[in-house]
Amino acid sequence: MNALTNWEEVPLFDNEEAEAAFWAENRVDLRLMEGAVAPAAETESVTITLRLDPRMLARIKRLARMRFLNYQSMIKQWLSERLEGEFRERNPEVRAGNGRYL
Repeated sequence: MNALTNWEEVPLFDNEEAEAAFWAENRVDLRLMEGAVAPAAETESVTITLRLDPRMLARIKRLARMRFLNYQSMIKQWLSERLEGEFRERNPEVRAGNGRYL
C-alpha cells in the first residue's frame, strides 16, 4: 500500500469505482492528515459527558485506530457530518462548507 505524502498525489476521479480502486492501493500518510486538521480555538470547545455502552466504545476505538485517528475526534467528525446532512435535508438553501449552523 502506498502512503500519500502530498495532496496533489490524489487524482480527480471519473467515477466511484475508480476512486475505490485508488484508495484500495493508497492511503494518506498520518503526518499529512494531521497537517490538514485545523486546531480548534480553546473557546470553541465545550466539555460534555456522554455515556456509551462499553462494547460500543471499544468498537469505536478500534475503528479509530484503524483510521489512525483519535476516537474522540472521529466521533466529533461523525457528529459534524450528520449535523450538516440533517440541516441540508431540512434546509436545501444551506450550502456545505459555509460554517453556519441554523
